[in-house]
Amino acid sequence: MAAELKFGQAQPLRRREDVRFLTGTGRYVQDLIPAGAAVAQFLRSDRAHGAIRRIDTAAARAMPGVLAVLTADDLQAAGVALDMWGMVLPGGAAPLRPILATTHVRHVGEALACVIAETREAAQDAAEAIEVEIDDLPCALALAEGGPQIHAQAPDNRAFLWQGGDGPGTEAALAASARVVEMEILHNRVTAAPMEPRAAFAEWDGARLHLCVNGQGVWFQKSELARHLGLAADAVRVTTPDVGGGFGMKAMCYPEYPVIAQAARMLGRAVAWVSTRTEAMLSDNAGRDLVARARMGFDAAGRITGYSVNLICNLGAYNSQFGQEVQSELFFKVLSGVYDLPKAHLAATGVYTNTAPVDAYRGAGRPEAIMTIERVIDEAARQLGMDPFALRALNHVTRFPHVNEAGEEVDVGDFAAVLAAAQAKADLPGLAARRAASEARGLIRGLGTCQYIEAILGAPQETARITLDADGGATIYVGTQTNGQGHESVYSRMVAVATGLPQDKVRVVEGDSDRIAKGGGTGGSRSVTVQGTAARETLGQMVQGFQTFLAKEWGAETVEYSEGEFAAPGTNRKAGFAEAADLARARDRADLLDRSATITLQGRSFPNGVHVAEVEIDPETGALTLDRYTVVDDFGTLIAPNLVEGQVQGGLAQGFGQAVTEDFRYDAEGQVLTGSFMDYGMPRADQVPGIAFSTLPTYTSTNPLGMKGCGEAGTVGALAAISNAVRDALAPLGVDRVDMPFTPLRLWQMIEGARGAA
Repeated sequence: MAAELKFGQAQPLRRREDVRFLTGTGRYVQDLIPAGAAVAQFLRSDRAHGAIRRIDTAAARAMPGVLAVLTADDLQAAGVALDMWGMVLPGGAAPLRPILATTHVRHVGEALACVIAETREAAQDAAEAIEVEIDDLPCALALAEGGPQIHAQAPDNRAFLWQGGDGPGTEAALAASARVVEMEILHNRVTAAPMEPRAAFAEWDGARLHLCVNGQGVWFQKSELARHLGLAADAVRVTTPDVGGGFGMKAMCYPEYPVIAQAARMLGRAVAWVSTRTEAMLSDNAGRDLVARARMGFDAAGRITGYSVNLICNLGAYNSQFGQEVQSELFFKVLSGVYDLPKAHLAATGVYTNTAPVDAYRGAGRPEAIMTIERVIDEAARQLGMDPFALRALNHVTRFPHVNEAGEEVDVGDFAAVLAAAQAKADLPGLAARRAASEARGLIRGLGTCQYIEAILGAPQETARITLDADGGATIYVGTQTNGQGHESVYSRMVAVATGLPQDKVRVVEGDSDRIAKGGGTGGSRSVTVQGTAARETLGQMVQGFQTFLAKEWGAETVEYSEGEFAAPGTNRKAGFAEAADLARARDRADLLDRSATITLQGRSFPNGVHVAEVEIDPETGALTLDRYTVVDDFGTLIAPNLVEGQVQGGLAQGFGQAVTEDFRYDAEGQVLTGSFMDYGMPRADQVPGIAFSTLPTYTSTNPLGMKGCGEAGTVGALAAISNAVRDALAPLGVDRVDMPFTPLRLWQMIEGARGAA
């Protein structure tokens, strides 16, 4: 019966949550802090590396308004587990990352102590009164093995060495190739910089802990808080209200959360912490920060014979939650892109440096992998004298299902059709005229493309619970967590369309570990695909229950269901969902009104598409304009096309930011040089054009909705498309290497360097 249910329409969807967001009535963590809550202020290291000799908190404890001052010693004495959890690859290093520094500081911004006071001002004053003595140690900042030792458990600062694919076979294939193209690609460090910085408050009622945090899922936070504080799982509740952006960075448990939780338990009152923007720059997990050295072999006809990538990636000072996995296993999942590679190999080395930890950021390994292969294949087209579109088409995977070198099965796709559609929509025949028009204004124009694929990540399991309510509406309890994507609108319409109930009476409950038994949270573009499948199964079971119930009530052999209505064939017996629910309620059949189902997807989906970018560059100033941008995507089934386009536009903006304006920098002593928006170049609205967006879907068999995730696709495709456009624009000037970010200064330096060498 579930297969007959309709769960969405490929029609624009009005985002109902935007009413409160745009009228200032959203409810974020800071809006919910209880009256009278104490304020937490963290004292952070002002140096990148050093041995702690002394932390004296006596003066701070005696200051007016101060309720407590916590150090690692205080937490340990109270039985708090200090170690932060981070996944470790086989053979990888696993040094302690304490929630407050113990014997050493290892990056600027690492938390040394926490002051809890009646007001923010009192807490700040007391934090400044803490006396700290630290013996400076030399910093390791290079993206390379070796240098000053950071952890005794990691010789040469190596966090891991990970390999995937056929190393010897790939080397043999490259050696036998007619041509080998080699490139080094730098992936600059960025920070997520969501509109709402991280924030949380904790409450303790004498028996249970409540943490309210602006994260991407409550269940991992719940289990980690229980572990740190030695509490039973049912003694911890975690909630998440509205969230002003996450982008992967808010998926983790951070040191501040167990610290303020312990403070609340000690004091018996609420304790709140809200990050400042500069504090976020110092302590939030960063993204990217790696160098890829790639080699791609070709035969005489231009077919790829082998592909090898060696990565050096920065983990920062410690393993973060997914840090070791991102540039190894996740990069590897789409190492070969959309191409049928006979041989491929990835060798990834992770290194520790005296910088803040690096972890998942929108795309988490897949943008880096696609950026690498798409830069290489574009460069190969230039060296081979081939059209870059034709070279891509020549090497496409054409038979499905296709199992790539990572063992991932891509069940469906039409890469050639998507590429051809993008070529047509980008008006390539008109490029010559546009170049001439740019030149007439003293500008140079370049066109670049990227054909991407990404692997949807996150837990394949999800649960949905749906109740039919007495007011004629329904409530759906979901295990994902919106960070602004529009989940509330999507899930409510899915239920409304399936049941015929009014959408404005369908309530969505998320982000509460007491009200929702389990869930996978949000990340990896999984949310609507997995949660929608769980909702489908739940509603299918609900429909079947009502069919059996109504058949007995009506004395009918069978009851059919279609588009919100139950009917007994051959009779005038009909009932909508609300009527059926009222009858069940009258018969005391509560079991029919409350259903829950858990599903497990049997495979992941692989969104793919083509981005085509055109840039104009002023050679006298280096100023870059992203002038035209075309996207054709294959996302399978679309539930809400306008929300999908919004996700692609937002992803493009973040990709543009990394490619053109954003660059998180440290100086030679490990001091942050980009600690505010005065120094860190966030993209502006007028820099990012509207996109010519369309889809050409193939429908995946890995979930019954036929959907492929869309949340990270814009970023995955944008990096290489913009980079290749810049390379194309500057090639006639003799510039043979371009590295992000393409700020005016860097582009001017590239151009002047080429002029000087000419």
